[in-house]
Amino acid sequence: MPLLVIVVALIVFGLVMLYSASWDFSRAAYDGDAMYMFNRQLMWLGLGVVGATVLAFLDYHRWRQLIVPAMAFTILLLIAVLVASEVRFNATRTIFNGSIQPSELAKLVSILYLAVWLYAKREMLKDITFGLIPLGVILGFIGGLIYQQPDLSAAATVLMLGGLLFFLAGGDLKQIGGLLIIAFVVAWLVVSVSLTGQQRVGDFIAGIKDPLQASYHVRRSFEAIVNGGWFGVGIGKSLSKVTGLPVPPTDSIYAVVVEELGWFGGVGLIGLFGSLIWRGLVIARRAPDMLGTLIASGLVIWIGLEALINMAVMVGLLPFAGNALPFVSAGGSNLVTTLAALGILFNVSRQGNSTNVPDDEWRSYSAVANLRWWNGRGRVSRSSRLRSAKG
Repeated sequence: MPLLVIVVALIVFGLVMLYSASWDFSRAAYDGDAMYMFNRQLMWLGLGVVGATVLAFLDYHRWRQLIVPAMAFTILLLIAVLVASEVRFNATRTIFNGSIQPSELAKLVSILYLAVWLYAKREMLKDITFGLIPLGVILGFIGGLIYQQPDLSAAATVLMLGGLLFFLAGGDLKQIGGLLIIAFVVAWLVVSVSLTGQQRVGDFIAGIKDPLQASYHVRRSFEAIVNGGWFGVGIGKSLSKVTGLPVPPTDSIYAVVVEELGWFGGVGLIGLFGSLIWRGLVIARRAPDMLGTLIASGLVIWIGLEALINMAVMVGLLPFAGNALPFVSAGGSNLVTTLAALGILFNVSRQGNSTNVPDDEWRSYSAVANLRWWNGRGRVSRSSRLRSAKG
């Protein structure tokens, strides 16, 4: 129930802010139809809620049989993006006239695939030939297809989530250290050969030295945030969204949130995402087996990571990335996949603390935060306390 309340709050908050941020942009971009983006978001929300409801009642163990066809379908969609070559905003990330962005689905399916794969190989992860090397091949193939769009932030997100799941599954720390070194080297090489990457990193470094030298996008975001002050200018009264803030309904919507609701509104939204991550990790700790722990942890950290990157970019703490703000940014692909992830998370929650667990089942709790105190549960009494009580 706490998770459901948090999700409903995020959905309602997102719809209100999207309505405010998209009105003028939608009217200018879609032949005077000011409600176009908001109405489409409602349509995708309805589809996402239906999908989440179905997945909430689908036993997550079924993904062990379904994940290979799902991954094959996702790879076909990623290849279709490259073949179709629909150029939007100087990138080829969509198909069907911009309606579907397969890289969002790839993030969700990659988490499920890696969770199932790591669960199946859990007893051989210490062996580099069964653990790290196959993991690198899987992540490299998916990340490479996404990078070709190009979508640097989505490719990086897939790689980070893969490393995190390998850690949570109990992977060898030496292998994880090696993976991090390789990841940094590859990231440096990618940035070195990518004009987009060079520009974004250059703008980021310049903005750190002097905010006035940051990219135009970030400077306009700063302007909106400063204009919002502590309490904001009021919902619907943002000036930046009509005076040049790039794509306010999508990438820049957090700047609109802070301008209209102020510092308190921006921090409140961060608090909602923090609560979502907390509940997700509680569900992960309660999961009846390692598979449930990996799926729940991966899904909720993915959502939190997407939100963190989007908000950090808008305040100049990370190089510019095209990550959507979950539940808030306009975009059907992100909204539907996020709700699908939450549906699977609800299913893990419904099976939490199950007693039907094999005796040889184990989970890697060493890598998952112990949230017993924050979950409001009392500690188990020690034997000494029991003896003193009896005495």
